[in-house]
Amino acid sequence: MKKAVCLLSGGLDSATCLALARRDGYVCYALSFDYGQRHRVELDAAARVATSLGAERHLVAHIGLNAFGGSALTADLAVPKARSLDAISHGIPVTYVPARNTIFLSFALAWAEVLESSDIFIGVNALDYSGYPDCRPEFIEAYERMANLATKAGVEGRTRVHIHTPLIQLSKAQIVKLAAELGVPFGVTHSCYDPGPDGRPCGQCDSCLLRRKGFEEAGIEDR
Repeated sequence: MKKAVCLLSGGLDSATCLALARRDGYVCYALSFDYGQRHRVELDAAARVATSLGAERHLVAHIGLNAFGGSALTADLAVPKARSLDAISHGIPVTYVPARNTIFLSFALAWAEVLESSDIFIGVNALDYSGYPDCRPEFIEAYERMANLATKAGVEGRTRVHIHTPLIQLSKAQIVKLAAELGVPFGVTHSCYDPGPDGRPCGQCDSCLLRRKGFEEAGIEDR
């Protein structure tokens, strides 16, 4: 069985991506990040998802992007609330974390090389998403080209890295339906950018609103 590194935030999309990799026969090594995010509760969700979906190992890397700030997720900036879906779909919001997926994929690439794996899974989406530039297909394609120039294994021809983005052209409703088919345990996932002290979702941030939209359009209850 082939090994794969699966980026896992604990949210619906990354959980679905992990479930897809497991369905397709990969031995999955889940990678999460404690990067100084305000919604650190997502790491607890990631641990639950990794266990529920049978990851071989779940690793949390500590990298502290809050040292730079520049985002409502890593600095003392307000998380936008109650925006219309039209507003969410235009522009790059303050919840964008500078270079986050570039950094996350670099860690995944390093671990994949150590594992002698050619496969990295990331749950980016270019349809129902908040306009992040590092979720676009052209970014992933460029990163994959770079990845195959950047490692000893690539230069020696032992591996050719492929970055899998199975959700990139799916709507949030399609992702919800796919997750249901794969048996993703919705109740252990977490999507909120600004949870309360008890970890409960705010219900009003962009991520909460997009999740609600997906479940409503899919006709599935969000447990």
